[in-house]
Amino acid sequence: MATAELRKQGPGRKSSPNREPSPGREPRPDRAPVAPGRVALHVTLAVVSLLMVVPFVWMVLTSLKTPVEIASTHTELLPQHWRFSNYAEALKAAPFAMYARNSFVIAISHTLINVVVASMAGYSLARIRFRGSEVIFYLFVAALMIPTYTKVLPEFLIVRFMPLAGGNNLFGQGGSGWLDTWWALIVPGAVTPFAVFLFRQFYLDLPVELEEAARLDGLGEFRIYARIMTPQVKPALTTVALLTFEASWNNFLWPLLVTRSDNLRVIQVGLSVFKTENGTQWQYLMAGTTLATLPMVVLFLIGQRYFVQGFATAGLK
Repeated sequence: MATAELRKQGPGRKSSPNREPSPGREPRPDRAPVAPGRVALHVTLAVVSLLMVVPFVWMVLTSLKTPVEIASTHTELLPQHWRFSNYAEALKAAPFAMYARNSFVIAISHTLINVVVASMAGYSLARIRFRGSEVIFYLFVAALMIPTYTKVLPEFLIVRFMPLAGGNNLFGQGGSGWLDTWWALIVPGAVTPFAVFLFRQFYLDLPVELEEAARLDGLGEFRIYARIMTPQVKPALTTVALLTFEASWNNFLWPLLVTRSDNLRVIQVGLSVFKTENGTQWQYLMAGTTLATLPMVVLFLIGQRYFVQGFATAGLK
């Protein structure tokens, strides 16, 4: 009879709403309504993201236009004639391969030096108690407040009058010092106060039991720093590495001041060849700028998870 009743119900008939759920399955809760504030936040973030993307889209599209389209008063967003040859012609206008190599060497050197030295300094200020540590930390915080361009002249004078370098005597006279050398491009600004501050904040948050256990196992201070503590602060390492590489790769003023030889020029300075007294070759300038931007976009896409986590964690401390 039970089979007959099931047949009467038919295959498409739904079960009664009063039917109890089968054992092992919980009833699905009703979906909570979306708060209006959350919707407004998402809309605002979408609009801000769009506004930030527009300049990059304009840059790429302009790099594919003809000079006539760029100079036109009624220019459109999309090119009428897509000229991908602008990239090849821009690369032929100057030795951009050499400029990119120089920028890469300087950026990698700054990144390695900053990550290693700043992490050591941050670890020392956070985990090692010594006289004057608080004063040193406050000096680093004060250094964060100094504008970048106010430091350019003192750094240039230090590089120019570096003793026993570039023909200078012991008092820094008679020669050119570090000007037009790799030392001037790499040493100044290799370690940043922000990196020391960020590393200190991360090392402070690590549990003290880690280093106590390491000391009981006979590890020295350097091995505790290198093998126990530093692997725990990967977000800080990634954040400092990305910010340092970005700042060094995009640096224009300092390499322009301290170099005269073409074989020491960096890619940002090399882009200036498209801006002359007779005008600016916008299609080539935008093509070169697009190529110069690609490394930073790729690096951010690779390390964005640690990058965002590093800023979020530092902001909570």
